[in-house]
Amino acid sequence: MNTNNPVIETKSLSHSYNSYHALDNLDLQVYEREIFGFLGHNGAGKTTTINILTTLMQPSSGTAMVAGYDTVKQSMQVRQQIGYLPENVTFYNNLTAFENLSFFARLSGVDNVVKRIEEVLDFLEFRGIEHKKLGEFSKGMRQRIGIAQAIMHEPKILFLDEPTSGLDPLGIKKLREIIIRLNKEKHLTIFMNTHLLSEVAKTCTSIGVLNHGKLIYKDTLDNTLRRFPSEVSLEEIYVQMEIKSTS
Repeated sequence: MNTNNPVIETKSLSHSYNSYHALDNLDLQVYEREIFGFLGHNGAGKTTTINILTTLMQPSSGTAMVAGYDTVKQSMQVRQQIGYLPENVTFYNNLTAFENLSFFARLSGVDNVVKRIEEVLDFLEFRGIEHKKLGEFSKGMRQRIGIAQAIMHEPKILFLDEPTSGLDPLGIKKLREIIIRLNKEKHLTIFMNTHLLSEVAKTCTSIGVLNHGKLIYKDTLDNTLRRFPSEVSLEEIYVQMEIKSTS
């Protein structure tokens, strides 16, 4: 058991859209420097959870704490501590990569913007594209610029919503390497919504499974693989959890 204080914690977190219960009393803890994979079928409540944790939405009931701050009562403090890459990142396609990053860096109050952009692009091994327009970029290139934008202000926690969606195998591999380096070298805690369990096995240190708004499983990845020794893939583990939760 992790004895550190969680950097993300929800208590009885619930959210409803009219009569539809997207989240049902979610109790969740994510600890410092984890890469946490949040798994679930489409409509399980993953995006609702990440929207609440990133202050884009208020819960119907319950509480969420991120980096020690309440996401409702202290939303500005939360935003200063987090970076966020949505599933479909939006940029100004008629502007260059540098112009886009400069715009977002200034909005975030980054000092010495030019130097910081160079540092981030160097870390992401993505120099030489600064003056190309974003409209010319592939989905994988846009995702890397999205990560650059999300870490420009040096957050403590990075939220990723389906980060590999729509990427080809090479793009997925490159993004996976970036996520692991951000965790190991920059000590970022990473919260990643995904449905690609094969990526979880290669990237995450702990996992949680959400099913119809309820957390049905949470443990380290190592413990999960030990717990299901007869399973040949995480996909089968996930299916087994789903069956047990509905039986």
